[in-house]
Amino acid sequence: MLYRRFGRTELQMPVFSCGGMRYQQSWKSDDPIGDESQRTVEACIHRALEIGITHIETARGYGTSEEQLGRILPTLPRRNLIVQTKVAPSEDPKKFLETFETSMKKLRLEYVDLLSLHGINNEQLLGWSLRPGGCLDAALKLKEQGRVRHVGFSTHAQLPVILDAIRDGRFEYVNLHWYYVFRFNWPAVEEATRRDMGVFIISPNDKGGKLYQPSAKLVELCRPYSPMVFNDAWCLARPEVHTLSLGAAKPTDFDEHLKALELLKPGADTHALLQPVEDRLQAELERTLGREWLESWHVGLPDYREVPGQVHVLEILRLRNFAKAFDMIEYGKMRYNLLGSGGHWFPGAKADKLEELDLAPALAKSPFKDRIPGYLREAHEILSGAAVKRLGSH
Repeated sequence: MLYRRFGRTELQMPVFSCGGMRYQQSWKSDDPIGDESQRTVEACIHRALEIGITHIETARGYGTSEEQLGRILPTLPRRNLIVQTKVAPSEDPKKFLETFETSMKKLRLEYVDLLSLHGINNEQLLGWSLRPGGCLDAALKLKEQGRVRHVGFSTHAQLPVILDAIRDGRFEYVNLHWYYVFRFNWPAVEEATRRDMGVFIISPNDKGGKLYQPSAKLVELCRPYSPMVFNDAWCLARPEVHTLSLGAAKPTDFDEHLKALELLKPGADTHALLQPVEDRLQAELERTLGREWLESWHVGLPDYREVPGQVHVLEILRLRNFAKAFDMIEYGKMRYNLLGSGGHWFPGAKADKLEELDLAPALAKSPFKDRIPGYLREAHEILSGAAVKRLGSH
């Protein structure tokens, strides 16, 4: 395993983290835990430690994950582990603290190495977190008491909210989305780096392209690597990125990712090794979408809240791009059909009622204002399907 300094926390963070969202038995935290499910969790943890993944992360919002993890943690050498849990900010900091105590009881720990304010996804949640006497102040008091070693935040927010949280200056690390198919948050990674914060990438395999079930075209374009290995190495080729979360449902789920370590080892020119694949992917994007569109499709597009019906134009066009270029249709369907039901974790609406809306004023600053309505209709035809209900809080 390779390790990187996790910003000013000074923790030696493995470049892969063991995420706790997929191995849990149930999204209902009070469900009785079966023996087979618990054996799976313990096998995943033992496998992670065997390959050098010392960072184990979970959240109060991950159903039975904390309790199942808490059944094995007391049997492991605590000083060798980096344990992270996440608690959602609340309007009432007392509720935040009560939830934290529930997490600690479930985890059977005296302290956690990393505590994230989970899901600072909009201005309201940012306010609950940062205001005097708010949830961040409460978390920092836990740090003073030794119950928490380092405080950070996780986010699915629009970039301005993420930047505001980082610039507050009190958080020591950030969990955010950034990978090959989603690059809008790079300014936040850069700002975190300037402030010497740890940078943890959320869900590079699922939200990063459903790479555990890649399209045949994407597989071919990424050869000689799998799409998963390419994305791992592409992200970690940037020293600003410290770790990627791998949500394992079974012990073998780590295996493919280990192949990326060869591309990242000291002395390896990771960028040069990946360049032929990047060139091939870029050429296909240009061939299918056109260079003009590719270079400026996002220019002048408004926030979804400024669009009639809150149609999430930017996200829908992004999903259309990859569905058209790389046949990433199943990924696009998974994300598109969360629109309208994802709450603050995935806000905005589908393009299913365009005939009722006048988008012209909202699209006025786009160089493609005349094309976009047709592209939105096309995306809806390609990606619409059964609505997807969001599970949990990740």
